[in-house]
Amino acid sequence: MKRTCHLSWLLLALVAVVALTACAETQFFIHSAKRASQAQDKPGIAGGGYKIGGPYQIDGIWYYPRVDYIYDETGIASWYGSKFHGRPTANGEIFDMNLLTAAHRTLPLPSYVTVVNLENGRSINIKVNDRGPFARNRIIDLSRRSAQLLGMEKKGTALVRVKILADESRALAARLQGKAAVKVGKTPIIVASLPKADVSSEFLPLLPGAAAAKAARITPAVVEPLAAAASPPDLGKVKLLPVAATRIFVQAGSFSLFTNANKVRAKLSWLGPVRIFPVLVNGQDMFRVRVGPMDSVASADHMLDRVIGVGYTDSHIVVE
Repeated sequence: MKRTCHLSWLLLALVAVVALTACAETQFFIHSAKRASQAQDKPGIAGGGYKIGGPYQIDGIWYYPRVDYIYDETGIASWYGSKFHGRPTANGEIFDMNLLTAAHRTLPLPSYVTVVNLENGRSINIKVNDRGPFARNRIIDLSRRSAQLLGMEKKGTALVRVKILADESRALAARLQGKAAVKVGKTPIIVASLPKADVSSEFLPLLPGAAAAKAARITPAVVEPLAAAASPPDLGKVKLLPVAATRIFVQAGSFSLFTNANKVRAKLSWLGPVRIFPVLVNGQDMFRVRVGPMDSVASADHMLDRVIGVGYTDSHIVVE
């Protein structure tokens, strides 16, 4: 009898030890997972987060970040490197000058864009994850590696075209915000989940003399995940595109009345060739006053300073 009790106590002790061990392992797993989750939430450790941001002012100029999936602009690119290497970007990533990234003043962070060097035809896809550049006559600031692949590192600047990769940027934004990215028909939208309509059915008796119709076969709409249709772009692959002639101008202003545009043209005529370019913007005639064309980025920078000095502080460089 005593031997039986002794064995029972040994069995109970063994069960208790196993339970405590399992509990300890469970607690260790929970705390480990929590530490990993906290590390992912820290900026720069797991790639930063999604950010648009509100309006901000730099050197007296206001910038207005916004979602813009039709963004397509030509202008001058610059690049930045060792001075900012290892520092946090505007969305919490750590800037690495050897990765294919860039800074933009208003696009959502991060976004994917295609950058084409209009001077040599080189084209690459890169990720925008920082704010800048804040020089008046630059539209994008590239990492050193991006500048190398575009063939502009030694020169420092280049005439470029920057176009957002819309579907890829939507999918990236959805993933970082924890939303489901779906495409309904030909229109990509982002929703947390698709709404489900409340539908009820009821069988009604046939009218006298009426025959029952055959049941219609309804094909449900296909909902295609946007993320599957828009996988991350191939970063770093250089494409060579045909090189077309480009021109650089300094635009002093855009006016709805030709008489106002002509007055500005007359005031600036002593600086060099000044032309008025009529365009249609949202159904309205506009008249753009431009000085040029200039033969280099350096001459365009110099002319911009002169036009601003005359009093046209909203002037900027445009590339066509």
